[in-house]
Amino acid sequence: MKFENFIAKRYVISKNKLNFISIISILSTLGIMIGVGALIVVISVFNGFSSLVTSYLVSFDPHLQIRMIENTSNNNILKLEDELKKIKDVNGFSPFVSGKVLAYRNELAQVINLKGIKKSDIYDIKSKLIFGEYNLERNNTYPKAILGLPLADRLQTIVGDTISLISPFGIEKSITQFTLPNTQKFLVAGIYNSRNNKYDSEFIFTDLNTAQYLIGYKDKYEGFDIKLKDISNAFSIKEILQTKLDENIYSINTWYDFHKELYTVMKIEKLVAYLILSLIIAVATFNILGSLTMSVIQKKRDIGILRSMGVTENSIKRIFMYEGLLIGILGTTAGLLLGYLVCYLQIHFKIYPLDPTQYKIDALPIQLKFLDFIIITFISLSLSYFASYFPAKRAAKVNPLKAIKWE
Repeated sequence: MKFENFIAKRYVISKNKLNFISIISILSTLGIMIGVGALIVVISVFNGFSSLVTSYLVSFDPHLQIRMIENTSNNNILKLEDELKKIKDVNGFSPFVSGKVLAYRNELAQVINLKGIKKSDIYDIKSKLIFGEYNLERNNTYPKAILGLPLADRLQTIVGDTISLISPFGIEKSITQFTLPNTQKFLVAGIYNSRNNKYDSEFIFTDLNTAQYLIGYKDKYEGFDIKLKDISNAFSIKEILQTKLDENIYSINTWYDFHKELYTVMKIEKLVAYLILSLIIAVATFNILGSLTMSVIQKKRDIGILRSMGVTENSIKRIFMYEGLLIGILGTTAGLLLGYLVCYLQIHFKIYPLDPTQYKIDALPIQLKFLDFIIITFISLSLSYFASYFPAKRAAKVNPLKAIKWE
């Protein structure tokens, strides 16, 4: 062990008596520990909520969605399907059409989004079903539809009932051709609850062909919904497709683009939390500055003796730098352990429970990320380093003759 490290360690740990300077050092360590621990817990809560929101949205949102301009030729559709089949990370894709329609039953009515789909494995509707079954195959009477629980409650319908849908296309057709509006009855095959109020109260799913007929797409598609093996690859796959597809014909969006404003707000909130809680650590490191400054004054005689023995200015500087960093390391390590312990207890024992009837989750969500530990450690040690620099520089400039003579 270098003698600079040894002396710095003795200054911090091996105190013969508890004095004002050592009390400030202890308070500095505790302050850093609390700041780092609080930052770990708060950022992990932000990560947990972000992951929870993403899981709710992505359960219905496609990982990638490609929309096509109207009257896209079959050749372009075939070209798109070929390109998607070539990408290994694509787990599956399904054509779709969607549009606003009026859903009504008896005297109850609601404007909703009707979405016609082809492949059920692209969407996570089946796992969200609470009544009925996931079956959109048309029987001998009516086409089948699956709707959300709030919408079913609003229309006062249950599985086995029928609801009627009418689209703007059907109303326009009735006006231009002087006929009755084209109304389609649907059999309610299932009711789902995704805990996402937007989808549960606004979307009805049916088979592709029926939706094409009702909305007026005939045999055309509005676009393709794509499911990936890993949603984090959505951005790179989007770039690949943009280089291969004509941007005048296709528009490509990722799961992030669908709710970009929401994700951006969550990122900003996380950044603000980083900045605010880092101030706690910064205040604690100011105590390091004060502690080291007084330590330099108190130990001028020690510095003078060391300098007279041939110790260089840089070595003196390193002694006090190491002393400040050691306080920072002790506080940071204790804070990391404290933050991890609180998060562990919340994950496994739910020490902060929530009412699931009100919040839809039974406990405060927590997600630990290794990168956050690295960033917080870097912030804490960097602040400790800068707080140690000026007192250490002052110590290196102490005149050894005056220090020995007068101290």
